[in-house]
Amino acid sequence: MEANQIHLLEDLNKLRSAPEIPMPQSENIFKELKEKIENSDWFTIGIMAPSSNVAISALRELEDCFSWEAMRIVEKPDIDGPVFLKANQNTGDVYIRIEYGLGEGILISCQQNDPNKKINTFGPFPLKFFQRIH
Repeated sequence: MEANQIHLLEDLNKLRSAPEIPMPQSENIFKELKEKIENSDWFTIGIMAPSSNVAISALRELEDCFSWEAMRIVEKPDIDGPVFLKANQNTGDVYIRIEYGLGEGILISCQQNDPNKKINTFGPFPLKFFQRIH
């Protein structure tokens, strides 16, 4: 899917790796996401990145964008390589593992305390999306 075909938040869900999204489309997608975030109780974040440092930077930009308390890195690989970062806002814990064969981008799962409410995952967003939009 080309970036010019990304108009709605749900368009990202069809992708394995985040596309570059022009600013006008990014702003519209961000407005949609912000509404979903405001109607959620907490979040899990998945970041697919070429390194731990890139993944942590993307997480910190996301936390800053939404004024979330910084989460703590519990586990991080000792070697360089592509990673998957999993952050749980409810516990504040972040785990990073080496993972080959993934795409690249940020996934946000909007969680609910009420088990009857639907959980939605959005993305992948580009790794610099929340730095650019904020």
